[in-house]
Amino acid sequence: MRARAVACVVRHAVRDFLADESGASLVEFSLVVTLFLFLLFGIVDFGRIGHAWVGANKATQLAARLAAVRPPVCPAVPTRNARGTATTILTYGSLCRAGSGVCADPGPSVCTTSTPGVTARGLATAQEIFAAVRPLVPPGTTIGQMRYTYAFDPNLGFLGGPYVPMVTVEFTSVNFPFVSQLGAFVTALNGCPSDPLRGALCMSGMSVSLPGEDLALGTDG
Repeated sequence: MRARAVACVVRHAVRDFLADESGASLVEFSLVVTLFLFLLFGIVDFGRIGHAWVGANKATQLAARLAAVRPPVCPAVPTRNARGTATTILTYGSLCRAGSGVCADPGPSVCTTSTPGVTARGLATAQEIFAAVRPLVPPGTTIGQMRYTYAFDPNLGFLGGPYVPMVTVEFTSVNFPFVSQLGAFVTALNGCPSDPLRGALCMSGMSVSLPGEDLALGTDG
């Protein structure tokens, strides 16, 4: 009789426990809040992505503008337009675009600040440019991720005059760090190396080219 009474009490206690819904709202609230915070920080991250993209583009434009009017970062960039392979005799002052081979094409000079041979003057140019664009680029971007190219363009300059290259500045391997767990999903899709907890977005390379500027009149060679 006593065992039956104990069993009855236990059944009633279990039934009351299962029927008790006083904590259900707390569980539902935690699920909804978790989803809400995930979406909220996801929206914030997408806004940050847009801001970072616009800033990086503006930084590239500004960097190219500065590089076009500063001493070259790369070593071995000539200072004068030497004679090219043209067989006709041309006087100094002839436009490089007057014909094929009027001015010598030294080939493109491509470098970063870690390229061997970069002079103190070139490094100073790179540091000045990076200091100007640093507020615009994503966090973690370094001066070594800026690549400079100085390429010959026959439409610029004249024989015996200052060498005026086409200057290109490019940001390479720039990553955008996320603040939400959304980055972990993005990283899984794009394979961008990053912090496994937050993830990152590998931004495509951005480059801007401008003709170099030099007001020097040059010499007669």
